Amino acid sequence: MSTELVERVVIREARPEDDAAIGELLVEAFITQYAKKLPEVVYTEERKRSLRDTATKREVATVLVAELEGRVVGTVALWPPGAPGSEAWLPDAADLRHLATAVDLHGQGLSKPLLDEAERMARAWGVSAICLHVRRGAEGVLRMYQRRGYVREPAGDLELPTVFLVALVLRFPR
Repeated sequence: MSTELVERVVIREARPEDDAAIGELLVEAFITQYAKKLPEVVYTEERKRSLRDTATKREVATVLVAELEGRVVGTVALWPPGAPGSEAWLPDAADLRHLATAVDLHGQGLSKPLLDEAERMARAWGVSAICLHVRRGAEGVLRMYQRRGYVREPAGDLELPTVFLVALVLRFPR
């Protein structure tokens, strides 16, 4: 990401008026990227509805957006420990999910400031770690998190009826 672009991006908490933009960004980013890299992945209408339901997500998690010149160009959500819907397998860990950036800006490094802020927030909450899941086969995504210090933790893997999710964790020193 160019330094100029980084300086223009604002990371902030999502507001109700952002919900539609966040939902469409998630659907577009997930469908576009998985279609390229994992053509066997099919997103059902139910899954698309779930991705678009930002209002419900904001009730239990902190949803962040990356805003560029008034446009929502990225998002990530962080569930606190024990929050409804959290998939964290460690009792004192936050759950990071739904990282996505605008398709036309992929490869520009927009995920970095979003993850920097989510990790800063988790540390401020005093949690011991951040847990997250990556769809099996999404090797580029897996490597991105590993470069940030997340490590594989098979104990947290999730085998769901339609997908296998590999677990990663970023532990904070106490």
